[in-house]
Amino acid sequence: MFDYRYHALSLAAVLFALTLGVLIGVAIGDSNLVSSAKNGIVHNLNSEVGEARHQVSTLQQRLTDEEEFSSGLYPLAVHELLSGRNIGLVFLGGSSDQVNGLVHTAVTEAGGNVATVVAVREPLDLSGIDSEAAGTHYSQLAGSPEAINRFGQLVGRQLVSGGQLVDRELLSRVRAPLLSAFDGQLMRLEGLIVLRSEPTGMSAEQSEAAAAFETGLLSGVAAAGVPTVGVELSGTEPSQITWYKGNNISSVDNLDQLAGQAALIYALAGSHGTFGVKATADSLLPTVAGASGAP
Repeated sequence: MFDYRYHALSLAAVLFALTLGVLIGVAIGDSNLVSSAKNGIVHNLNSEVGEARHQVSTLQQRLTDEEEFSSGLYPLAVHELLSGRNIGLVFLGGSSDQVNGLVHTAVTEAGGNVATVVAVREPLDLSGIDSEAAGTHYSQLAGSPEAINRFGQLVGRQLVSGGQLVDRELLSRVRAPLLSAFDGQLMRLEGLIVLRSEPTGMSAEQSEAAAAFETGLLSGVAAAGVPTVGVELSGTEPSQITWYKGNNISSVDNLDQLAGQAALIYALAGSHGTFGVKATADSLLPTVAGASGAP
């Protein structure tokens, strides 16, 4: 038997579904509704961007305050740590005006004096050195890394002692073929700063001679008991910190930063370690207890 009530309910359900679909379609096609949703999203994004800018501004102000504090504290932290001390600067394989300026500023701030600045000629002019050293034990260097190393030791000792050694005139005699630059005067030094550049464009024999001389020079300085610090800038590539560590001298890898200049002063004053911001560094700064202001 045909049930009219069932038929009426089915028809009503179909009409309801159709009406609902039409309403949804109209709503989706309503440009005002879409625009409203878009405006809401843009508003939220603008709010987030504004908040982010506010946070950046706050952090920038904090950073500026910290830098001002550090700059104000720095002179107190290094005050007179190098009082009256004569410091030397040696360039191995190329000089740098920037490093020279940073070293002078840092040492002077600590009460010291950059008395001697030299740049070792690389590759070494072995024939010129042999000629000037004629009649000494160092006149036959070519082809003998051992002799070059011993020559480097002598140069290192004479450099920090002001030439007050046996064969004290040798350094003056070989200055032209050995050094590409010399500024200041030879005098007794109480600290030495070294900047090494990676050797390039040299033959295997020239590289071997340079390595023998460089290690010999640092050995001579160490034998004289003078604190030695290897330095480089934060952007130096390839880094020379591993080479400095291999020669058992302290190092600073961020001389172009205020913290690096402070680390240099403390290292010259007696702290030993590998300081800076690179992965090779042990710490940013030495411990204050590790340095002494006494000569």
